[in-house]
Amino acid sequence: TRRVRRRSRKKLMERRHAVRRAAGAIGSAAAVLPAGAQLAGPNADWKETEAQPPPLKVEGLVPVDMQGSVLRWGVDPASITIARDGVVRYVVVARSEGGAINALYEGLRCSTGEVKLYARSAGDQWVPVRDADWKPMGSSAATLHSRAIARNGACVGHGANRSPDQIARDLRKPHDQKFRSEY
Repeated sequence: TRRVRRRSRKKLMERRHAVRRAAGAIGSAAAVLPAGAQLAGPNADWKETEAQPPPLKVEGLVPVDMQGSVLRWGVDPASITIARDGVVRYVVVARSEGGAINALYEGLRCSTGEVKLYARSAGDQWVPVRDADWKPMGSSAATLHSRAIARNGACVGHGANRSPDQIARDLRKPHDQKFRSEY
């Protein structure tokens, strides 16, 4: 029985070493591939469509769960659009306990995991953001709400969710019921 156990242990160790060698070979092969072959880069032909903010509305918002935030966040469901460029655009509103309101008009590029701030509210008017550019979602505290919106309904994988209505439905649903078809 000791011989059998030794043989079994030896075979097990040989298999482990073979698996490790194969994993190392795969890793080495991936390291020598050009960067573009390892990950799909952004579409070089992509062209952003012009975006105009919708009318500002701060009631009837779909809540966005932002644990740890002192602000209450919500998305205006009527403002959600998916443009030809694949960007999901929406108005998100942050409300403080004291009642102060800050609204933002943003776009999510699900294919690249980026967010762009187009305009901020100033009372009931929109003020365009100068030199607005795409930033990685969640790269700073200022984009954490964008990442929450993307993960909870706006994006499915690396693409936009099916429709603006589906995005609003998924944002409303509990985590275990998100991304289920209503058809």
